[in-house]
Amino acid sequence: MTQKIPPIDYEYLEETMLQLLAIPSPVGLTDAVVRYAAGRLEALEISYELTRRGAIRGTLRGREAQPARAIVAHLDTLGGMVRSLKSNGRLEIVPIGHWSSRFSEGSRLTIFTDAGHVRGTCLPLKTSGHAFGGEVDTQPVGWEYVEVRVDLPVTDRASLEQAGINVGDWIAFDPEPELLPNGYINSRYLDDKAAVAALLTACKAVRDHKLKLPVDVYPLLTITEEVGSGASAALHGDVAEMLSLDIAIAAPGQNTSEHAATICMQDMSGPFDYHLTHKLISLAQENDIAFRRDIFRYYRSDSAAAVEAGNDIRTALIGFGADASHGQERTHRDALVALTQLVIAYMISEPVARRDSNTMGSLEGFTEQLRPQDMVLPSTPLPTPEEFLDTQLSVTPSERL
Repeated sequence: MTQKIPPIDYEYLEETMLQLLAIPSPVGLTDAVVRYAAGRLEALEISYELTRRGAIRGTLRGREAQPARAIVAHLDTLGGMVRSLKSNGRLEIVPIGHWSSRFSEGSRLTIFTDAGHVRGTCLPLKTSGHAFGGEVDTQPVGWEYVEVRVDLPVTDRASLEQAGINVGDWIAFDPEPELLPNGYINSRYLDDKAAVAALLTACKAVRDHKLKLPVDVYPLLTITEEVGSGASAALHGDVAEMLSLDIAIAAPGQNTSEHAATICMQDMSGPFDYHLTHKLISLAQENDIAFRRDIFRYYRSDSAAAVEAGNDIRTALIGFGADASHGQERTHRDALVALTQLVIAYMISEPVARRDSNTMGSLEGFTEQLRPQDMVLPSTPLPTPEEFLDTQLSVTPSERL
């Protein structure tokens, strides 16, 4: 009997997302958000394990152990780090992860020192039109053209040192979340905390409605996706399919919508698995889930890290449609609901291929993309080998050239 997708607990999704956003978690400073996410899993009575550095691997048991599937989202975010203490009492910084300094300008932030934390603001080098006139509009964009103004009475390098600020201190920029009555959600770091909330909400639906899982499902929460390594660890050897959840970019030239889930066909690491991707498309269609197909040229996810680490798994990527990634991001409730529904549909669906239970096997049970009856043949019949040979023998060597 086919299981239906139950209603999702959107209030739980929203609450989880806001609480995640409130916890600073630039790459390398993720212990607090890991502890929070682990607590969420405990509340759902989902067992989990941690890697040495804190990636989380949960377990939802299915009817069969293999071929198992993993569903991954990342807890880490972009951020900054103190590069130098300046003679004017301000801080030179470098980014954590890849993002433009233009999105840092004017942002409130927290500097995490060895002993505590200090508040401040990231500003361009020339901040006041009253002092610099039109130069505030013509100064270049780049991390070397911004600095952090610390909210302490500091005027030189020595006073910064006395305040306990050092090179290598982490910096977390305020997320500034805003939820509007019409369903729009604005914040930094929706990438990927909105997807983490969607995954946890899908897990809650499995628990609340006692959904039957055909195979074991491992929810994975990684902590280094923004610097490229992501899901390179924490996978069980019997995982055959991995679905990454991440932000999907709505922009000119893209097919993504802020009101739908996106099924990514290819990113800069190459095409995603044909069969797993088309399975997700079929699930969205069968369950009337709003979705778009898209291709992202400047994008990589946890899936790429897992494959590059040597895992022989089928990978796919789905996301919530959003505008302005790695900046002041915006999505809509519709996209988060659609993403959560698609995750649930995937969890309760059969695996792509039972043959995937084994890492190696015969041709029996192997997947099939193009069958002979599906292939487009030329209108003119191809010559037989004998006809081709007769044609070649009748042509002189000079004619062949």
